[in-house]
Amino acid sequence: MSTTSTATPSQPGCAPAPAGWAIVAAGAVCLAIAMGIGRFAYTSILPLMIAENALDLSYGSTLASSNYLGYLVGALGCVLIPNHWSSARLVRWGLVATVLLTAGMMLPLPGLWLGLRFVSGVVSGLTLVHASRWCLGAMARRGRAALGSAMFTGVGLGIAVSGVVASAMIAAHWSWVAAWGGFALTAALLLALVWRLVDPATEHRPAPALRPETPRFRLPRPELQLSLFTLAYGLAGFGYIITATYLPVIARAALPPSVWLDLFWPIYGLAAAAGSLMVTRLHGRLETRALLILCHLMQAAGVMLSTVWPSLSGFILGAIVAGLPFTALNFLAMDEAARLQPHRPAQFIGLLTAAFAIGQIFGPPLVQLVMHNVTDPAFGFDLSLRIAGGALLVSAGLYVMLRRRYP
Repeated sequence: MSTTSTATPSQPGCAPAPAGWAIVAAGAVCLAIAMGIGRFAYTSILPLMIAENALDLSYGSTLASSNYLGYLVGALGCVLIPNHWSSARLVRWGLVATVLLTAGMMLPLPGLWLGLRFVSGVVSGLTLVHASRWCLGAMARRGRAALGSAMFTGVGLGIAVSGVVASAMIAAHWSWVAAWGGFALTAALLLALVWRLVDPATEHRPAPALRPETPRFRLPRPELQLSLFTLAYGLAGFGYIITATYLPVIARAALPPSVWLDLFWPIYGLAAAAGSLMVTRLHGRLETRALLILCHLMQAAGVMLSTVWPSLSGFILGAIVAGLPFTALNFLAMDEAARLQPHRPAQFIGLLTAAFAIGQIFGPPLVQLVMHNVTDPAFGFDLSLRIAGGALLVSAGLYVMLRRRYP
């Protein structure tokens, strides 16, 4: 049976599969919902919730950590899902769950929010993995795998859209309850646009195993190269997450009131989308590890820029410099992981994703610890950002070491 045709559906009697560009666009929208809204809309709404006394910074940090812990569980949980299950169907219901969980945050029940943010993280992790599997697999079968990587612009564009929507809500004096409702409605409308494109009926997937599958997750051998690479990637997760969680709050603590305070996060998202496109053009022209080093140095500079240049210009430039490598370094690390472990890339990518998620979990508690020991919030955020930037510099240094020792 031929597997090279792309004009016919994977199963007889089904509707024709969508065009390649439509699949990539749908994949980007899926990530915009799952990540831009499901995970990072919280970044935009957190300042409003604090201002309206719905929660304080300490509990806000706890909710963020709960979401990042859920993301870790979701990413690792993908290992237990049988290979023949439909990724398209899992993505569909993951996006439905994202809409419902986002709407659930409208309820004035702080105790419930902890569970909602955790489950939202689980759903985000599952949806990210299976949206990638669905989209990249479809594009690889069409011989256009490089185009498939453009789907990752959806994360940055989702952040940008969520930031602009939040800015409009704040300008219109919406409450935090209305803001969560607005995001749930936005996610529902985006889901309606891609529902028919993410179609299990046109999806190619392997047949089920003849014997019941026993999911296994064996870590790679503890070689020094793999261990250092995993550590470097985990530090990157820690290094970026403080900016990704608190950027609007940090801006409010450092700058006078301005319309720009709510635009730094959309700028960050647009830069991330641009970075995803740029790295697809640079990939193959420059060595992957060299690009990883550059991305980590850029992100370190962007994270710490506002601490040495606490002005409107400094925050704008910092958002751009930190945003450009935001999703690019994830793509590059996954590509390098496949090179390092060509016979079991999925297992090593799972390990890297877990390390990255663990790094994220430690970010908000660090901010809590620092804030409990300082009297000036602006100084506390500065110190937190310097620590995060230092972690990114260490990560870049590890990649330099790996490049020299293991060419």
